[in-house]
Amino acid sequence: MELLVPTLIFAFGLLVVWFLLRRNMQARKAALGVTDKKKIGTDDGIAVHDRPRPKVVSFHVRNDVAEVTFDVPLPEDGADGVMQDLLVAEALEVVREKRHSLPISQVAKVTAFAGRGGTPVKVGTMELPTRGELPPPVVAAPQLHLGHVGYDPIDAQFAGESEVPSTVTKSRSDTLGPIGVELRIPKAVEVGLRGQGIDPADMNSGQLVSGLLRLFGYAVVDGTAPGTYSASKGGSLTFVREVAHDPNGSPELDEKDMRTFLVDFIASKADRGLLVSDKYGPFSVYQMEKSEPRIQFVTRERLQKFVDALALN
Repeated sequence: MELLVPTLIFAFGLLVVWFLLRRNMQARKAALGVTDKKKIGTDDGIAVHDRPRPKVVSFHVRNDVAEVTFDVPLPEDGADGVMQDLLVAEALEVVREKRHSLPISQVAKVTAFAGRGGTPVKVGTMELPTRGELPPPVVAAPQLHLGHVGYDPIDAQFAGESEVPSTVTKSRSDTLGPIGVELRIPKAVEVGLRGQGIDPADMNSGQLVSGLLRLFGYAVVDGTAPGTYSASKGGSLTFVREVAHDPNGSPELDEKDMRTFLVDFIASKADRGLLVSDKYGPFSVYQMEKSEPRIQFVTRERLQKFVDALALN
């Protein structure tokens, strides 16, 4: 009995500590607008979708064909085999979700269409083994979820020594075009971006980084202030601010925007902070990162290195 009382007190103390830690984490998530993974239930079980999905434009059943159209920008030479497999698999999942509200007993084929700014293009068709019966669900299409890959875009950004912005200005253009034109993007990443509705040819750095975070299993939620969002994964919260480039403005990141980002990051109480911009970074970027190791600047001259790490993993 003498040992039981101290043991109970110790156990109660651990419970109180756990409760306080859990409440603190929930409060931090609420402050950044972070939600838990969305669970989507089906008759075949419950699958946790922590991946982005292509936006559905329309769904129709014509005779014995279920047609699903996605808002996915296709390459100029059309969808390749990887994109075809991805969108057909996603079309099957759309039909699976619709089958409780729409009759599909006579459906023998599922066809995926995609495109943007014109007539949708037929991407691929799958014949069902039996009319009205769908194959087992795909829990996560690999092309839209790379969380199983060891590489983590934010962890890699904070690992090692920060790259010092170049002091050579003659190679910098005063006119900044779409960042996607300048970057070499791995095929799997390109497919994943297009699947999210992001066209690599005319995307900006903010779309690139947020798309990559979603691909690698981050929950990305818009922040309360314009141009901000939070990225959550594994209990870690990252505050992200995008500084857009004005065609009539300077091609170099303004130090005022840098200071504002730092203040907002500290106020967010996030674990880490990223400032993302199509603009070039001044030398003071390196100095600010050195004084506050929890922040990083993903500016124009750093984006290729950011993407190159994907190709090596």
